[in-house]
Amino acid sequence: MQNRILFFYITLGITFFMQSIGFAQQTAIQTDNLKDYNQAISLYDDRQYLSAQVIFENVKSNNQNAEIQSDCAYYIANCAIKSNQANADFMMESFLENYPTSTKSNQAIVEVANFYFNNNQFSKALMWFEKVDESNVGRNQIDRLNFQKGYSFYKTGNKKDAITYFNKVENSTEFGSQAKYYLGFIAYESDNYREANKQFEQVAEKENYRQKMSYFQADMNFKLGYFQKAIDLGKTALLKSNESEISELNKIIGESHFNLKQFDKAIPYLKAYKGKKGKWNNTDFYLLGYSFYMLKDYENAILQFNKIIDGQDFVAQNAYYHLGESYLKTDKKQQALNAFKSASEMTFDAKIQEDASLNYAKLSYEIGNAYQSVPDVLNNFIEKYPSNKSKSEVETLLISSYITSKNYKGALTLLEINKSSANRPAYQKVTFYRGLELFAESNYSEAMAMFKKSIAEPKDAIFLARATFWKAETAFILGQFDNSLLDFQKFINLDGSKNTAEIRNVNYNVGYNYFKLKQYDQSAVYFEKYVVENPTDKSRLADAYLRLGDSNFVLTKYWPAMDAYTKAIDLKSVDLDYALFQRAICYGFVNKNDKKIDELISFISKFPKSQYVDDAIFELGSTYVTENNSKSALSTFDKLIAEYSKSLFVSKAILKQGLIHYNADKDDLALAKFKKVVAEFPSSPEALEAVATARLIYLDAVKVNEYADWVKTLNFVEVSDVELDNDSFEVAEKQYLQNNTTKAIDALEGYLARFPKGRHALKANFYLGQTYFSTGADKKAIPNYENVIGGSKNQYTEQVLVRLAEIYIKSKDVSNATIILKRLELESESSQNLVFAQANLMKLYYEKQDFENAVIYAQKVLMNPKIDDKVKSDAQIIVARSALKTNDEAKARVAYAKLLPIAKGELGAESLYYDAYFKNKDGKFEASNASIQKLSKNYGGYKYYGAKGLVVMAKNFYGLNDAFQANFILESVIKNFAEFADVVEEAKTEQIKIRLEEGKTNSSVKSYVFFRN
Repeated sequence: MQNRILFFYITLGITFFMQSIGFAQQTAIQTDNLKDYNQAISLYDDRQYLSAQVIFENVKSNNQNAEIQSDCAYYIANCAIKSNQANADFMMESFLENYPTSTKSNQAIVEVANFYFNNNQFSKALMWFEKVDESNVGRNQIDRLNFQKGYSFYKTGNKKDAITYFNKVENSTEFGSQAKYYLGFIAYESDNYREANKQFEQVAEKENYRQKMSYFQADMNFKLGYFQKAIDLGKTALLKSNESEISELNKIIGESHFNLKQFDKAIPYLKAYKGKKGKWNNTDFYLLGYSFYMLKDYENAILQFNKIIDGQDFVAQNAYYHLGESYLKTDKKQQALNAFKSASEMTFDAKIQEDASLNYAKLSYEIGNAYQSVPDVLNNFIEKYPSNKSKSEVETLLISSYITSKNYKGALTLLEINKSSANRPAYQKVTFYRGLELFAESNYSEAMAMFKKSIAEPKDAIFLARATFWKAETAFILGQFDNSLLDFQKFINLDGSKNTAEIRNVNYNVGYNYFKLKQYDQSAVYFEKYVVENPTDKSRLADAYLRLGDSNFVLTKYWPAMDAYTKAIDLKSVDLDYALFQRAICYGFVNKNDKKIDELISFISKFPKSQYVDDAIFELGSTYVTENNSKSALSTFDKLIAEYSKSLFVSKAILKQGLIHYNADKDDLALAKFKKVVAEFPSSPEALEAVATARLIYLDAVKVNEYADWVKTLNFVEVSDVELDNDSFEVAEKQYLQNNTTKAIDALEGYLARFPKGRHALKANFYLGQTYFSTGADKKAIPNYENVIGGSKNQYTEQVLVRLAEIYIKSKDVSNATIILKRLELESESSQNLVFAQANLMKLYYEKQDFENAVIYAQKVLMNPKIDDKVKSDAQIIVARSALKTNDEAKARVAYAKLLPIAKGELGAESLYYDAYFKNKDGKFEASNASIQKLSKNYGGYKYYGAKGLVVMAKNFYGLNDAFQANFILESVIKNFAEFADVVEEAKTEQIKIRLEEGKTNSSVKSYVFFRN
């Protein structure tokens, strides 16, 4: 220090001597400044930078010597740098700008570079390092300078230049180890693990580097395939690593065990991995899932595999395939189908894709497929993999699938295209089952065509027999009784018929054909056969006894008829009232009127609301007449007239009362009754008979003019034209009865034009309306039908009301249809027509969105014990849908539950969907899925409810913590059911919810936002 100060003073003295010409002698102040300057230098050397900086600033301000000022400016800036002041770089840059010729300029550049280096501003540091004059830097500083430049290049991503500068100091005593460490790390980051190992090994003995390198060496050995070494190094490193490195080391050790097929050892380490930023990716889930799979822990394998919901790579394909295998091992076939479908749609591994496609095809056949028809799936596999060893097996499944999938419409389309001989047995079965579907939908003409096609391919004797039976049944429904009878007889003679379920009912059906053909002797034979051979079929048995009784009744075999009616009564069927009534009538024909009267009185008491009660009262009254009990007869007829004013028998009862009085010579009372018939029931047969009998009374009383005056007031009696009226109508009626349609229309129109209110006008209007209707001229039939129902109730009223209702419903004339149906409901004496009226009113109100009345009529329909399952289904669906429309979920639940056991076709699909829907709402996810699987398998042809069911299934799986299944199903709905916009929209909404939730733990999950128009 003393030598340095001495040198300084000598230099200073020379400087003063050289400047003595222009300056006065140094002052005391200057001397003090030199003293302060030296003190500041001393403080700087002692690293007391802030104190030194203050003194340097004071000296610089009070000393005029340029060199002193330059040095002070340098030291001031350097003190700022050394003490890490905020504006240190600016101060040093100012020094360089103000004193460019200073001997300390190069060192100042170094200091600025160091400042930026120390503050991690490596780009700026490099800019200043480039300005350093290395020829004016000492050897020890050159190594530091090269290391710092290398490190700055490394930190700014310029690994090439970084390597150049690290190589310059790799042999440096001070910086060599660091340079080799970073050269190794650069090689590691560039996946040059051999070079990295080479560099790391040179500094491995250094304790401070050994700890840092342990993680990288474990990772490098793993990536080089030295798995056991990676495990050993990784386990050692675990003891000295921080939390993030421990997570990564667990991953390295776990994957190393995995690659060595040590799956039991891999699992604890794989589970201990925390993921990147707390999230696993799809590969992480796959490794853990596959480890569980290989250990046959399929439940845990599923838990991992099903978290991979956005995979589109080799890993995902493998995961989905093994997920499918795991589901199969745990008997979760629907889930397995979805997983195999995903794997089969990926092309990363052709072998996995083919095997997954095979499993997907087999499962589709076994449990059904909601995404596409099972035949399509099987056909696609055969076409794509014609050389697969399982091809013949799949072809066998294809044939069977046309039937088991119950998608007969779609299957038929495929079979019509591919009419190979191998498919002919399948074609026979599919056309048969499609015919049954159409029959159930009341589409009888198309059903008939299907049964004919099935019969034309007689490959299977049983299906040939069944198609023949149902062709006969269809002909019966269409009123083609001769054809129906012929086909039933063919069925009986076919070899395959004996092995069908239909054989049990064939005698019943043949009996009905003979009954409809009015061949009652034959119908009795076959109904007798049926009741003998089928004593346990309660519903048909009772009806067969009734028809057996009716056949014998028509044949005047009254004792056998009564025996049949009695057996029907014993069965307590829904037609108990009819059987009792008919038996009572029979007693009259076997001269047991006392027994007839007792049974009729009992019937009227027990069945006051029966449709036959008015018949019974009239018969009772008529029997009293036969027994000459006029008083009881009159009172009985009074009861009928008073309590059943809408009955067809009212006109007959009044006429009978008139005849009783007439026979008792009570002409005035008789005439009053006859005139009452004429006034209230004009144009009726009873009115004509009343006029004829009244004429006798007038003639006997010699009151011909009075009779003539009265008759002139009757517009349905034209005395002068009676014969012409009769002759004209007789010609028209003959053409009608012979089905000569054109001639019948001309003749009936001619009759009504000449005798618009003739004695046969009622019947003529009915005949003409019926003829127009049968030829499809519905609108022309309306005026004639209106004429029939415009007056009092008659024998044609009910039939015409039905026809008019059909016409108005067909033409969508809701107002008139409603009026006619309401009248039919009130006036109907046939339970069948009553159901027709109420069922159609129910539908009309529903279509008008009058849900309250729709439900009222649906409940009326359901209260009728005689309706069949189809009508019940229609009524229950109206109740269910109306309840949903009015947000009455409780009522909807009950209605759909009642619908489920009886519904067929589309209603069956709808009821199963809501069964699944409500179970999902109740959290019964597995039960809900079971319903959807049934929907998929049994109603594959009804795609809309299949698609809606899939959305519910996705919700179920998410509720069961199976994100893969949920996402897969929703994605499939979005891709495959674009025609159902509402379903796709719901699927997208559910998918967004799932992705947002799963994205919290899986970094591979993408979030999608669907923009709606």
